[in-house]
Amino acid sequence: MFIRRLQDCTEFIAGDNCRLREILHPDKADLQLRYSLAHAVVAPGQTTWLHALRTSEVYYILSGEGIMHIDGESRPVVPGDTVYIPPKAKQQITNTGPSDLVFICIVDPAWRKEDEEVV
Repeated sequence: MFIRRLQDCTEFIAGDNCRLREILHPDKADLQLRYSLAHAVVAPGQTTWLHALRTSEVYYILSGEGIMHIDGESRPVVPGDTVYIPPKAKQQITNTGPSDLVFICIVDPAWRKEDEEVV
């Protein structure tokens, strides 16, 4: 059985400038995974840098509120929303609320630095 606690995952600034903790990644644990799973935080009033991945990505909003921007289209997001981001889509998310915008990121296949381009 494999269990990882969020507080045991090192926080760092991701390529899009959000605070990130990688929870699951096939290169960092002996797991039969194709995807990676991360916990992201965007501070109030902040927007991640415009970026694109070669792979698909899914955001699941846990808390806070914001606006998701994908390829020129923008829509509000709140807790419980799931956002599919197609491969190569230009994306960023803005925190429009008074508290942290917190979400889970699933990248399939697993995130690799060389698959991300900051625009």
